[in-house]
Amino acid sequence: MARRCDICNKGVVAGNQYSHSNRQSKRTWAPNLKRVRAVVNGTPQRVNVCTRCLRSGKVERAV
Repeated sequence: MARRCDICNKGVVAGNQYSHSNRQSKRTWAPNLKRVRAVVNGTPQRVNVCTRCLRSGKVERAV
């Protein structure tokens, strides 16, 4: 599964993790994705959607 929202295209972001002694190592932040049944072009499909899109109403859930 690709770690990317099908609605807003939000994906993984990389950066540095800092220890107490200020040593750096690479780390990633992944979006909070849910696999939901949503109406896409009039038909229900399973899509990967971030919780921000679900909460803001950008996705119409299929019943």
